[in-house]
Amino acid sequence: MHLILKNARLVTMEEGSTGYTPTEPCYLLIRSGLIVAMGEDLSTLYGNTPKEWSDCPVLDCAGSIVTPGLIDPHTHLVFAGSRTQEFEARLNGESYQAIAQRGGGINSTVASTRTASVDELIELALPRLDSLIKSGCTTIEVKSGYGLTLEDEAKMLVAAKSLENHRRVSITTTLLAAHTVPPEYQDRADEYINYVVTDIIPHVAKHNLADSVDVFCESIGFTLEQTERVFAAAKAHGLAVKGHTEQLSNLGGSVLAAQYQAQSVDHIEYLDLAGVKALATSGTVATLLPGAFYFLRETQLPPIEWLREFNVPMAIGSDINPGTSPFADLQLMMNMACTLFRLTPEEALRGVTCHAAAAIGQKDTIGQIRKGFKANLAIWDINHPSELSYQYGLKGLKQRIFAGSIEHVA
Repeated sequence: MHLILKNARLVTMEEGSTGYTPTEPCYLLIRSGLIVAMGEDLSTLYGNTPKEWSDCPVLDCAGSIVTPGLIDPHTHLVFAGSRTQEFEARLNGESYQAIAQRGGGINSTVASTRTASVDELIELALPRLDSLIKSGCTTIEVKSGYGLTLEDEAKMLVAAKSLENHRRVSITTTLLAAHTVPPEYQDRADEYINYVVTDIIPHVAKHNLADSVDVFCESIGFTLEQTERVFAAAKAHGLAVKGHTEQLSNLGGSVLAAQYQAQSVDHIEYLDLAGVKALATSGTVATLLPGAFYFLRETQLPPIEWLREFNVPMAIGSDINPGTSPFADLQLMMNMACTLFRLTPEEALRGVTCHAAAAIGQKDTIGQIRKGFKANLAIWDINHPSELSYQYGLKGLKQRIFAGSIEHVA
């Protein structure tokens, strides 16, 4: 299938200052879902094959801003149950840690998710997915972590990948079996990690259910030693690694993740200078999750200035989940990243395009408007890309293009 965009003001998000500056209205040519050419002279772009493009659809963007389709590199999109009562408890003074210790938190969602079928999980996830799509997303990472048995973790991953059959979106999946210690393994965390390493990871790898493996390395999660066992098992089975690290304390999880060439470390509010330097050396992306920071009313800011100083790429994720970030809008996260963490609008847009692509291991195929990249695009009724971070709630998204096909947005 062929498609021509005309009068498109491209924000390519390629490296360098020009990647954020809108081009003059120009043409963009798409063939078989890939970007093949862009420029102001259509006859030059055709090259030696003008007949190939003679009857293809032409979309007049009328001077609209066109960006890469947005990428959410960190979600917990698939789950069952609600945790609104915990929201109220925290507002009445109870801490996240205290709620978790009395059986709430992640294990509350685990109980609900275990009783849900694949079809039920899909049905529950679709409204959340639709909201992310309406905020401009074309690619979304989805974690498991609310099953905590081989059967239930696999069920979550199957449900997550099946979302591609219901919406025009790309889903990448992450095994997060090491999210918390399930009730049946209470006070036996090492035994649970044995189960994750010897049973769950091999099964997931064998059946191609996940692209990567994540661990909640934290005082209420898993120790550094337990985290390393999971990372080593993931690598042994050909899976990439990620880390929920330095959210509530500094255990050194980011340094460990960098040693395993992790795609990303996420949250990282308590990341220290040694951790930042380790990320810079390994090329690991720092994924910021301002929704959780906001919802938990945290005060420890991520080390943004150090990340800038050492050129560590910063991605931004919604972290949509029932307990700590019930937000399904990536533009809202861009605004929060700017207002709470003081990112610039350019940094925020890179955080949901090129840097988010790196955070899920796809920096060479998505996240930029570039020849040979996938034609996943968002067309906006705005004058400048900074508006995507500046305002929230207005319907700025006009159309999405996914795999080279136009999708109109209601």
